[in-house]
Amino acid sequence: MKTIVCTKPNEMEIITKEKQHSIKENEVLIAIKRIGICGTDIHAYGGNQPFFEYPRVLGHELSGIVETVGANVESVKQGNIVTVIPYVNCGKCVACRNGRENCCTNMEVIGVHRDGGMTEYLAVPAEHIFVVSDLSLEEAAIVEPLSIGAHAVRRAEIKEGETVLIVGAGPIGMGAARFAKLAGATTVIMDLSEERLHACKEWADCDHAVVAGEAAYQELLDVNQGELPTVVIDATGNKHSMMSSFDYVSHSGKLIYVGLVKDTISFFDPDFHAKELTLMASRNATKEDFNYVIDCLSKGLVKDSYVTNHIEFDQVPSFFEAGSFTTNKTLIAIDK
Repeated sequence: MKTIVCTKPNEMEIITKEKQHSIKENEVLIAIKRIGICGTDIHAYGGNQPFFEYPRVLGHELSGIVETVGANVESVKQGNIVTVIPYVNCGKCVACRNGRENCCTNMEVIGVHRDGGMTEYLAVPAEHIFVVSDLSLEEAAIVEPLSIGAHAVRRAEIKEGETVLIVGAGPIGMGAARFAKLAGATTVIMDLSEERLHACKEWADCDHAVVAGEAAYQELLDVNQGELPTVVIDATGNKHSMMSSFDYVSHSGKLIYVGLVKDTISFFDPDFHAKELTLMASRNATKEDFNYVIDCLSKGLVKDSYVTNHIEFDQVPSFFEAGSFTTNKTLIAIDK
């Protein structure tokens, strides 16, 4: 079977491996059909992902068709269309005991800490499989990135009618904007790119779009009756944006970092205390988030234009080498 390996920063190659035939009793062997390219993959390729070792097979936004099921697996059948929750937790640490498996002390993410889905076949523990018979292979592959945004929204505990600013109109920000809207919020999207702003506003049904920059603060006040948003979700993964986001939160508000940066973030403490802000991290997603996103996709609450670029499996190394990351979401197709 063909497998794409990131051997070291800025180097990727296609190799041929023997297809896996034997699986454990609790595993499912999936014929991978669609793979989403994520910011995590881009950062890993560039050597900027903080939880990464080389060589590694990337790919954690996955869908496929069940090839084989282990002897003890009853919830999944051969031929099922499935998506994968790629966060493998230990089940024993303090986070897992508190129902926060998404930030397990011993977390291993498929495609980050262990080899992922940029391959033709992948064995995955059955408890990390969701059968998604009502979804297409393309829809199934975007459940994971959408769940990241959905988890950030759930962390924020958004109340109907409050104003939420989403900073960053990339794939994760788009998802956060859509699910904030579905939670009943007035939504504002902010980005440097007017093209991305327009695309996100249309796709997520945002109420307002604000171009990031010197005029952004006043524009936020103008579109929100003179008040700052009560919730700000920063999905940029950019140090300067993440630090600036403190300025956009109202008194008593919440700032949620869903974007990740390999750097130190600082803030001006007097303002932080004067506003009595709540600062939160949002990492990965939970099974509850996955189920919610799958339900939204099944009901047509998420538009089908999330994926903006499609490439073939053999094109992946040249795609990364060329730095072709201008579109919002690229999906790799493996068709037989």
